[in-house]
Amino acid sequence: MRAHDVQPGPLQTDAATAGDGITPTLAELVALRGSASGRRNARLGRHGTSGHALSPLRGRGMEYAESRDYVAGDDARHIDWRLTARTGRAHTKLFQAERERLTLIVADTAPSLYFGTRVRFKSVQAARAGAVAAWAAARDGDRIAALRGSLRDAPLTPASGARGALRVLDAMVRWYAQPPSEDTGLAVALDHAQRLLRPGSRVVLLADPRSVAALPEQRWPALAQHHEVIVLLLTDPLETAPPKCVLPFSSNGHRVELDLAAAAQHQRWLREFASPVEAAIASLPARGIRVQALPTDAPSESWLPLLGHARPMVA
Repeated sequence: MRAHDVQPGPLQTDAATAGDGITPTLAELVALRGSASGRRNARLGRHGTSGHALSPLRGRGMEYAESRDYVAGDDARHIDWRLTARTGRAHTKLFQAERERLTLIVADTAPSLYFGTRVRFKSVQAARAGAVAAWAAARDGDRIAALRGSLRDAPLTPASGARGALRVLDAMVRWYAQPPSEDTGLAVALDHAQRLLRPGSRVVLLADPRSVAALPEQRWPALAQHHEVIVLLLTDPLETAPPKCVLPFSSNGHRVELDLAAAAQHQRWLREFASPVEAAIASLPARGIRVQALPTDAPSESWLPLLGHARPMVA
């Protein structure tokens, strides 16, 4: 039995939670601006904490682009001594003007996200986390874009500042109001992302754990090699820590009771819902990706410390 096929009892909500927890509202996403407007985290270079990250165009800043063979007239101060020593031929470093970094929010819109038993649906938590990512990007001076797995909805073109953030918020409200009829999956979303990304971009992936589990392992290394990648796994407490009792569900208009007190049923449930979370948390850091589970009852900005951590080392 899949999460999107069932609907437990009344949604439990918190009095302090904005909105109804079932569909995101633009007002609640705008209100999250304050959660991302605190102290700036250190900007990270594409290879970790050393070096300079891409930044907005200011002054006459330059960033390393590539090295080529030295030719007469090149500035001797820019000789690439390591490459020269390794190849036996003189090489010089080429630089380009620093440019705004792109923060790309990749939104999984799998049907299993439109479900929840604590505080809010996973889809609403995804919208809220995406809003926090957009406001953090605006704070840091990034260009902001967003996309989902769709052959109909084009990716949002990158834009800076509050304008860019608000366009993303509007998309989050639309995409997570109800399950899209033509969701094409996370793999298609990442295909779209590859065409939009440039080296040094930041990618924030909002996903159901089973959508991540369905991706082939070879998708991750190239993505993490050139970009800063954060994966947020949207979970619900009922999925990851089910009670050992009989639970009633509604499936296609019929009442179904599932005995999670039975060991076999309980283990089957955990394999379906908890195991993909554990597998992603265990495997993705080894591929250079930061990952965190984001339960529906957690603060939507609780993942922000990931922005201040060095990238995991790639095995």
